[in-house]
Amino acid sequence: MHGEREWNKQQSKQELLTDLMERHGDMVLRIAYTYAKDRARAEDLAQEVFIRCYHSLDSFEERSSYQTWLYRITVNYCKDYVRSWSFRNLIPKSVLPERTDELGSNVMKEVIQNEEKNVLFDQVLKLSIKYREVVILYYYEDLSVDEVASVLDCNSNTVKSRLRRARERLKHLVEGGMIVEE
Repeated sequence: MHGEREWNKQQSKQELLTDLMERHGDMVLRIAYTYAKDRARAEDLAQEVFIRCYHSLDSFEERSSYQTWLYRITVNYCKDYVRSWSFRNLIPKSVLPERTDELGSNVMKEVIQNEEKNVLFDQVLKLSIKYREVVILYYYEDLSVDEVASVLDCNSNTVKSRLRRARERLKHLVEGGMIVEE
């Protein structure tokens, strides 16, 4: 299972969840951020993904790795969130001033801050979701085309086509142009 230890019945659900959060928490957070484009909301989405994961552990069928299973849960939950009324109609927290009284920074905030500093990543965030998600899964999460297709529940040729179009749009963006989505 791709270096993951299998869940044995002696291991509690809490222990397994803790292990999954340690191994894949950064990945879940990065994916959530690509959808929410807001640090605090991405953290909330990641937390909700792990809550859903916890409730679904008993039904995990081991047809894939835990990592692939978490990708699918994350992508599906984030897509639902983006389609939700609250996402489309509420003021993003990034518009409001950030609190400066928080002491220290946790690992999740550090990961997001590192991603925010990446210029190309900022350009990726300007892509529509269908292009953004394939770029993130393929280039940032190092999934194969077939794995991306499995996570997104689409054809491998669709993934290849979206990757090609995403690269074209990114090239245009990096060169200073604007993109018009289909």
